[in-house]
Amino acid sequence: MSSVAGRAPFLLGLADTVRRISHRLWQWRPRASVELLALLAGLFFALGSNSPFWHAALIQSSHPLRLAGSLFAMLVGLHGLLLGLVLPRRWAKPVLMVLLLTTACATYFMQSYGVYVDADMLQNVLQTDWAESRELMTPAIAIHVLLYAGVPCAVLSRVTVTRRPFRQAIAVRAGFLLSMWILVMLGTAVSFKDLSSLLRNQHEARYLVTPANVLYGLGNLVVSRPEEAIGPRLPVATDARQVLAAGRRNPRLLVLVVGETVRAQNWGLNGYRRQTTPGLARQDVINFGDMHACGSNTEVSLPCMFSLNGREGYDRGKILSHQSLLHVLERVGVEVWWRDNQSGCKSVCEGLRFEPVTTSRTGACNGPRCLDEALLENLPVDARSSSGRLPGDRLLVLHMLGNHGPDYSQRYPSGFRRFLPACETPELGECSQAEIVNAYDNALLYTDHVLSETIARLREVDGYDTAMLYVSDHGESLGEQGLYLHGMPYAIAPQEQLRVPMVMWFSPRFAAGAGLDIACLQHRARLPASHDDLFSTVLGLFDVQTAARTAERDLLSGCRADASLTHRGAA
Repeated sequence: MSSVAGRAPFLLGLADTVRRISHRLWQWRPRASVELLALLAGLFFALGSNSPFWHAALIQSSHPLRLAGSLFAMLVGLHGLLLGLVLPRRWAKPVLMVLLLTTACATYFMQSYGVYVDADMLQNVLQTDWAESRELMTPAIAIHVLLYAGVPCAVLSRVTVTRRPFRQAIAVRAGFLLSMWILVMLGTAVSFKDLSSLLRNQHEARYLVTPANVLYGLGNLVVSRPEEAIGPRLPVATDARQVLAAGRRNPRLLVLVVGETVRAQNWGLNGYRRQTTPGLARQDVINFGDMHACGSNTEVSLPCMFSLNGREGYDRGKILSHQSLLHVLERVGVEVWWRDNQSGCKSVCEGLRFEPVTTSRTGACNGPRCLDEALLENLPVDARSSSGRLPGDRLLVLHMLGNHGPDYSQRYPSGFRRFLPACETPELGECSQAEIVNAYDNALLYTDHVLSETIARLREVDGYDTAMLYVSDHGESLGEQGLYLHGMPYAIAPQEQLRVPMVMWFSPRFAAGAGLDIACLQHRARLPASHDDLFSTVLGLFDVQTAARTAERDLLSGCRADASLTHRGAA
């Protein structure tokens, strides 16, 4: 008892000290100008929010200290200059708080997954649905945001922003901007040779400068892409028409399965060390082993693969302001239907029949997301129209959830946990690369199962000549070179994010009716192909003639019995 009584004065004194410090902190109301806040924010961003940039910039430098000093001056000056241009006095604190929060989130994903932040990545983020976002809200990101945004915002909330007369405020702001520009120029002059080498050899490193990359990307989205939201989309291939061969054929049903985040390197049919496609290996499928994606994320690849322009003439604004392949087919009389288990069709199916998968009678939708088998419900029944009569040609697009990360273990039921131990958390940093690959490959086994089941159901459809075409939208990095997930700028994206699988399956009646030489197609499938080939190839499957359909882009053009009909265009 005496020891406790002896400590009582100390504990009371400590409590009183804490109370007085807390009271003083509560009363602490420092005053600062907008320019000082911009400078302090620039220092904070340079030191606390750019570790991926520092690593990329200095790892191969022959003069790292000199280059570090030069880059530090440039980062502080650059962010001070940007903030000086966009921060009004009245809204300085709220704008900085939003920027701190955004920067904290961006740096977390850059540090954890090796992603780069450009306009396409920001567009991808803005289009992400709640189910996908929820998987990314982990304790690790919460702690990171609390430290790198919560604490600075708490300090910022206590600051009183000083007010100046209008003319004085203009003069001070102009002087601040000039000083920041001089700081950038001085940083450039100190190590111009090293900077030139950095910009020449690592041009895409600019996408690692945070939050300048966020501000630039958002500005690019607002300024350079207004045509995407203006008016109805412009038609393409206006001369398109169906020209059928002599003799009557059955109506055709093509199921076009758009995969998600499946890379060619882990595709069993491509010779991967594991057989991740055992079901397809037992089917008479045509596997394209050298297929290349239009982009490294869904926001780019999905509109691009259904467009007339493609990657070869890539222009995002033009792609999104014009109609897609699906609209051309609908216009010539092919009934088009999009069934979605992802985050939408990214404008590809705008104005066409669209059905999101949200429920399932087979238990495929018990969690926050549906498993891909839900896409196949009623497939034989839905091959007929609501009246029960067989309509004309039909195209059914199934947009899979596929291997979307980072929580690969949630993309397949427990019966497909074949490769163990598998990573079972979206926190990839907590798993070894082998565990990540195991979970990814298990998800591939399930994709193979869904595709095999699709073919099995198409075999049972009466009255139609049936076919399936599967292609993934982009690939995925699983730790190679320190990169995870996808979305790297196309110019520097690794092959893991750009090479994807594609397979075709034709029922005997479809192949005979279309005059397809399957042996010839198997040979063609060994040659390079890309998303750019999809437009002409699918038009060919429905006997659609147009000048927009070219022989070099139709993967089936050289393997038809009636080659004279294949590309007569609109002439």
